[in-house]
Amino acid sequence: MAIFDTFGISGSGLLAHRKWLDAVSDNISNVNTATRTNEDAFQGRMIVAQAVEYGTGEGGVRVARAVFGDPEGRLVYQPDHPLADDEGYVKYPDIDLGDQMSQMIMAQRGYQANLAVVERATQAYQAALQLGKG
Repeated sequence: MAIFDTFGISGSGLLAHRKWLDAVSDNISNVNTATRTNEDAFQGRMIVAQAVEYGTGEGGVRVARAVFGDPEGRLVYQPDHPLADDEGYVKYPDIDLGDQMSQMIMAQRGYQANLAVVERATQAYQAALQLGKG
């Protein structure tokens, strides 16, 4: 393990958690997006992370792919809605707000943990440089 691998590993974690937070914020902001019943609903996005060089202590993590939700969504009876069909239904995304809030908290905590590692590593490297001066 090289001396500055800590920054690379934690930086990859920061990037993965930021992308996770971006996906969750998109999902939350579109939870009430209605469409016509003959159109696809907003598809929620989930981020799949993958370990890089797992077990070596040198790899970090990367975003492997994004998985999208069901375009079928859920039908809601709202006959007064301007997008309602002849039977009074509109289509909403199949996104659970409670689940998205939980995902947001987990992503925030992961981001904060990786940021704390970067900050502590910076402090440790700065302290090591100070030892050389004395």
